[in-house]
Formats: sequence, structure tokens, C-alpha cells
Amino acid sequence: MLQTGHVNGKIERIFSEMAVNWPRNLILAASMNSKDSSFHAASANKDSHDSDPEETREWLSAFEGVMRACGEERGRFLLKKLEDQARELGVLGQTQPFSAYQNTIPLNRQGPYPGNLAFEERITAIMRWNALAMVARANKAYGELGGHIASYASAAEIFEVGFNHFFRGPEAEQGADLVYFQPHSAPGVYARAFLEGRLTSDALANYRQETGGKGLCSYPHPWLMPDFWQVPSGSMGIGPISAIYQARFMRYMHDRGLALTDKRHVWGVFGDGEMDEPESVGALTLAARENLDNLTFIINCNLQRLDGPVRGNGQIIQELEALFGGAGWNVIKVLWGSEWDALFARDSQHALLRRFAATVDGKYQTLGAKDGAYNLANFFNEDPELRGLVAHMTNEEIDSLKRGGHDLRKLYAAYSSARAHKGAPTVILAKTKKGFGLGNAGESRMTAHQTKKLETDELKQVRNRLQLPLTDADIEYLNFFRPAENAPEMNYLRARRAELGGFTPSRRRESETIEVPTLKSYGQFALLAGGKEMSTTMAAVRMFGGLLKDKTLGPRIVPIVADEARTFGMANLFRQVGIYSPVGQLYEPEDAGSMLSYRESKDGQILEEGITEAGAISSWVSAATSYSVHGVPMLPIYIFYSMFGFQRVGDLIWAAADQRARGFLFGATAGRTTLGGEGLQHQDGHSHLAAITVPNCRAYDPAYSYELAVILDHGMRQMLEKQEDVFYYVTVMNENYAQPSMPDGVADHIIKGMYRLDGHDEASGRSKRAARIRLLGSGAILQCVITAAVLLEDDWHVASEVFSVTSFGELAREAREVERWNRLHPDAALRRSHVEAMLPGKEAVVAATDYVRAYPQLIASYVEGRFVTLGTDGFGRSDTRSALRHFFEVDQYQIVLAALDALVRDGKLKRDVLSAAIRKYNINPDAPASWTV
Repeated sequence: MLQTGHVNGKIERIFSEMAVNWPRNLILAASMNSKDSSFHAASANKDSHDSDPEETREWLSAFEGVMRACGEERGRFLLKKLEDQARELGVLGQTQPFSAYQNTIPLNRQGPYPGNLAFEERITAIMRWNALAMVARANKAYGELGGHIASYASAAEIFEVGFNHFFRGPEAEQGADLVYFQPHSAPGVYARAFLEGRLTSDALANYRQETGGKGLCSYPHPWLMPDFWQVPSGSMGIGPISAIYQARFMRYMHDRGLALTDKRHVWGVFGDGEMDEPESVGALTLAARENLDNLTFIINCNLQRLDGPVRGNGQIIQELEALFGGAGWNVIKVLWGSEWDALFARDSQHALLRRFAATVDGKYQTLGAKDGAYNLANFFNEDPELRGLVAHMTNEEIDSLKRGGHDLRKLYAAYSSARAHKGAPTVILAKTKKGFGLGNAGESRMTAHQTKKLETDELKQVRNRLQLPLTDADIEYLNFFRPAENAPEMNYLRARRAELGGFTPSRRRESETIEVPTLKSYGQFALLAGGKEMSTTMAAVRMFGGLLKDKTLGPRIVPIVADEARTFGMANLFRQVGIYSPVGQLYEPEDAGSMLSYRESKDGQILEEGITEAGAISSWVSAATSYSVHGVPMLPIYIFYSMFGFQRVGDLIWAAADQRARGFLFGATAGRTTLGGEGLQHQDGHSHLAAITVPNCRAYDPAYSYELAVILDHGMRQMLEKQEDVFYYVTVMNENYAQPSMPDGVADHIIKGMYRLDGHDEASGRSKRAARIRLLGSGAILQCVITAAVLLEDDWHVASEVFSVTSFGELAREAREVERWNRLHPDAALRRSHVEAMLPGKEAVVAATDYVRAYPQLIASYVEGRFVTLGTDGFGRSDTRSALRHFFEVDQYQIVLAALDALVRDGKLKRDVLSAAIRKYNINPDAPASWTV
């Protein structure tokens, strides 16, 4: 061992030299467990700039001695202390944040394989064929259905190790795991379900042919296969962020004592190209920060995107190691199969690692597409040391060198290590070949992703490589292969799943029901407001507070915000229910003495996600699907700036709908003109248009707090008591105005989307005037509509009926259904929609909202009379509410003018009334339209 004085005398020079080659001299030494000092000699000899090779060998030999005598933990400790000391001395330069291009788990730590390799390899081969046949068969018949062969071919072993040894099913004692499957590999999951007896050959034959009711969907879609797929992953990037928040929500449920989830795991199999999506990597630090060791990503690194290499001129695996490692994840690399072990053992000079480090992914892809002779000539023979290393091997033996992601032993060791790791999430970087097993038909080819069909000769080659007993007729007709029920591999397959708790993926549709409290118990103030001024946002928050106090429902509510709780008046909830933190609160908040102090707690109820709408909506989805994932129904309520909802995270909301989410989304500070000073990026005038495109989203824009209360009560009963697979989007405003008490008999019409307000034409005593108009108002603009009705009566002697429209979307949805039913049942009595019942006849209608004109126009075709819409088309801008409403032409004066114009066009008034109104209300006829400036 080195003497202390010797170390003190030369430490700065040694650290400087080690810093230059930190990855080679230290990281490699720690990870390789080299069996003799020849590595150190080789390293020293390779470093031509080493001023004292003998001293370097002494350091490295001493380190190896510690490793042998005291183990890896001691070795890592010493490395960390050396690094700390080097930083203090200022001699440690920038180092590469990744390790050598080799397997993280060395052979001596791999352990025995617990399964039957022969059975599992045969099962994997059968899966590959059936997945291939499924896609090729569909495209042979129709040629337009698409599908993907190469992705599953690259991931088959990754899936099979999980299915046979790790993915727990619904009957597991510890509880079921949640698995996110790489979407393009769905045919492989179907192929396994076919062997398991869960899917028929008829179902496989109808892959991507769903409308007849017998087919299989293209990707994982719970909406289309509600008993099969657990989670959707078809849109790239959504799977990774969703998996992270599901793992965190498992911890939330456990810490709050709502479910036993501490032994459950979230697995995600994703592609290397998918990691370029911002959503894929946006929450990596959250997973590490909250120590989510119940989470494992397996990245299928086949090095290819849809068009070409993921990093043709670089190394995606090393890049991903740096990314995940820097975020705090445990990284396990599975790069080389067992066939390489003997080469690594003989490679005392580490020529392989040097060559691997110098080879870019574009070349790896080319090597993967070629045979052993090409690899020998263009990889091994390019380096004299490598040429000697494989001199004893034939071209066929070179060709049989597999990548680690196709080796069941290597993958099992990685999975096992990941599940055992504590304190951080794990990512397994598994190197594979796209189209593995397809040979010349698609293995590592640029066109592998687009391969849908194979010629007969190519299919025969695949059959021969997979060693399956398929006849030439089976090949010609692309028949599926299923061994006899009592075949050893079939018994093995079923036994493995039985031990792991049953088949997966498998989805639960229903759970226990939750009793919803009476509306009066939390919303009486809104039902009997009596003219008190408040905003609908404040009314909503007050109702939340009341619901949280309910002993049955209260603990199931999950309030979620993206760092805007104080803006929405929710600060009182900090103290009432606390903010969830897995470590509690390790500091005294600055406002500790306040009644509204910021309180974090391990059993806190609020999920305060920070400035991440994608994270917040992912958190909401985790809670909104808890009834299925955990069998415990929750009621998530996510409140956010409405502009940063559907527009910002619309794809995640679509995935939530696919996953049959149940909960409330509250778009606060909604409308184009209510959020006065914030301007263009914050003012929402179109979220309701986006909401109506989601089939199971029920969207409302209430004007009054009692409308909001009725909608909230109805939604909770539909989702928690009737267990309907719907969710609710409700927009609320920050504008204070008088809130009336709820009239009798309007609750049902509020839910249907529209009801008539009393007190306008009848109250005036002049309801028989020749000119009459019907005025529709929604949300914040209803007050302008009511004022316009008064002006029409007082200034122009025009009678009005005023309607509050809580949802143009729901009105249009029901009207479409009625229209379709009437068209398809010509012999039955005509049905009448709510729109037709409320707005019969040919009297003109003017509809004004704080949203674009297209929103109220959703019901235009169902109204017999002239239908005029006013809205906030165009970009938002900063100003007062009144100025904005004047600019967008939705204030009371523009509503009056629109009503008069409609009556003129219907021949009820003379045209000169328009000029009079323009002069009276000081309207500029030459002002540019809001959507042009």
C-alpha cells in the first residue's frame, strides 16, 4: 500500500493525471472487476502522456486490492472520496458522465438463470412468428391496415423476461404491477395472449379491423379493449411521464393509508427514439427526487427511429446513461449477450472497449444488418488486437454474437437488480436489433419500421431461424402456431403466470362505489346566494373545502395544482389538508405564523406539482384511474389556468380519455376577457372547442355558483356512484358579480346545457311587442346578455327571452344523437332535442360567449330561426374587462346591435335602426375585426 507521505508528496500531480483519464482509470476499474493487474499495465502503457507509469500502476493495483479484499461498496466509497478531494484541490476537470460501453452487471454477479431457457426461447420464437403473421396477414388481405413487425422483434426477449419472471398479475399477493408496453410492440402482447388462451385466432386474424366488433386495436387502448389494456402508450412520450406519476401516486396512496402499494412496481418498456420527446424526460428528476424505487424503465435501444438511426453519428446508449444518471437514476446497461463473455475474458488489453467507444450507432446498425463475414472485415479486422482476439472464430460464430437485449440471462440479471435496488428508480438500457430474427427481410434495415409484408422465401427464412414446425402451406397462408394444450412449453407458460398472479395486461373496470354527500351539505351558500357577489372560482374552492370535510368522500379527494393555488384562492387548504411530500416538511416555512402557511406533510392531500402542466395532468390521470389501477376510487380535482389545459396538454387529456379517467378538470380564469391584464398567451377563448372533441369529456361553462354546484353534484354521482367512464371539464372565472339564488326546477336543464332565465320580457309587462329576440349567454358574458336585454327593451322596445347556456357542447351532443336516431328510425315518432324544445319556431337567436364563435355555432344547425353568434375570435391582449369586451364585440352594446340586425334581416325592423344604434352606443363601424389584428 502507498505510504501517507508518498501520497501527500505527489497527490496533486496524480489527481491531475487521473482527472484526464477519469473514465478509463477509475470508472472502468470499478465496473470491470479485472482479474489481474494486466489491465493496469495495459492502461498505463496506452497513456503516452503518463509521466510516471509505475506510480499509476501502483495506484491502480492498490485500488484493485481494496476491491478484492473489501468489496465493491468500499471501492465506490474510495472513488467518491478521491473525487471529492480532487474537486477541493481544483484539479478534476470535466468528465464524461457515462461508463464504458459494456454490461453494467459483470458475469461473476450475473447469477444462475431461474427459468427453463429452452422453453422460454421456444415460447419467444412462437411469439415472434405469430406477431409477424398477424401484421403480414392483415396487410396481405387489405394492404392499408399498417402495423409493425420489427419493433416487437427487437423487444421480444425484453417482454418475455418480464412476463415469465417479473410482471405481477391481478391475483398476486403483493398486488398487481402496472406495465407500460412499447406501443409498436402490441402484436407481441397479443401473440402471448393467444398462447395463454385469452385471445382467439379469429381475434388475431382481425388485427386492426375493429369496427365489426371482433378485432384488435393497433396500440394499447383501454377505451377499445377495456378488459385487456391497462394504460395507453400509443402517443410517443406519454408513456414515460405517465409511468413516473403512476409510481409516485402509488406512494401517495400508501403514505395516506388508502391502499397497500409498497410492494407493487411500475414497469415501462419504451423505445430509445421515444426518449427525444420532452414528456419522456421531463419528470425524470421527480422520480429520483422522490426515491421512486418502485419504478423501472427498460429502454429498447435498437438504435433506430422510424426513418433511420436515433443517433447515427453518436451513441444513444451513452447519451441516455448520462441523462438518466445525471437525473439521479440507477442505470443498468445490457449491451452484449453471453456469447461475448469469453471474448471479454480473453481481452486483457481491453481492445473491445476501446473499439466500442469509437464506433458510432450508424455503423452499429450497418454491422447489425450484415453477416459475420462483413463484421469480421469491417469491425474486428480493423484493429490488430481484435483480429487476434477472434482469430479462432468462424464467420458463423461471429454472426451468432448477440446483443444483450436478446439474451434472457443478461436481461434477467438486469431486471432482478432493478427490482432489488433501493432509493432510486432504475433504467435498463438494453441494446437490441430492430427486426431481430427477420434476416434480410428487415433485421437492422433502414426500412425495418415500414416492413408490413414479407415474400414467401423471406418467411421461410424466418421460420427456419425460429426453428418452428411450420409447413410451406402454413407459410403461404400465414397460419398462426399454437402448441398443443399439454405441450411442455404451454404448461410452463401457464405455470409462470400462475406464480406471478395471473395474466397481464388485465384491466379492472369497476370498484367500490363512494357515497356522495347531499348538495346542501357543501353548496347551500351557492343555492341560496341571494345576490352576494363572488366569482365562480371562489365558489368552487369553497365547495371543495366543504367536500373535503365529508368523512366518506373527503379522504378520496385529490386536489391538484400546478403552482397556482394562491391565485385560485386555495391557500386555506394548505393548512386544512396539507401538501403531500414523501419526506414531510424538513424546514420551517417563512409564513409559519400565518393561518394560510405553506404546510407539507407525508400524509398531505394536495398534490402541488410545481410549474409543470404535463406533470400535473399526469398526476390527475393517476388519481382519475385509481379505481381501475388500485381498486380504490378517488376524486381528483385539478385546477389550472384554462389556457394551459387542453391547448398545453391536449394529448395527455386525450390519453386520459382513452384510459377511462374519472375526475374534474377546472379551467380557472377562463374566457378571453375575464383575465384582463394577462394578455395573449393567458387568455383562453377556445378550450371548450377542444373539450367537445373528446367523446367522454363533459364540458360546462357555468355563469352562476348554483349552476356550478349542480354540475359538481351531478358529475360526482355519475362517476362515483354510477361509475360512468366520463370526466368533467368546468370553466370558472375570477370576476366578481352578484350571484342569484337558484330558481326552482332548473337543475335538470342546467345539466342538459340550457335553461330560460325569468324576469325579462314578462316582467316588463310588454311581452306582446311585435319584435322579439332570443338571447343566449354563457359564462362571464351572460351578464352582458342580461344588460343587453334591458337595453333592447328600454331603447328599442324589443322584447327578449334570455337563456343561460351552461354547455353548448352538451346541447350539441344530445342534438346529434336525436338527429341520428330520427334519421335511422323513419317509421317511429320524431324525437325532439333539448335545443329544439327550448328554441322552437323561427324567432331569431343571438348567442354570445367569451369563446370563439365556433363554440355557440355547435348548435346552429339545430335551430330553425336565424342564428347569430358573437365571440372572442383572435388573439387575446392586455386591458380591462370592459375594454376587451368592447374590442372583441361581445359587450352589451354589440349584443344589442347584433339583435337589431337579426330582426332587420328577418323583416321585423327597418334598417335605419342600425345606424341609430351605432350612433347611440358610439360604435366605430370601421374598427378592424378582432381576428385580423
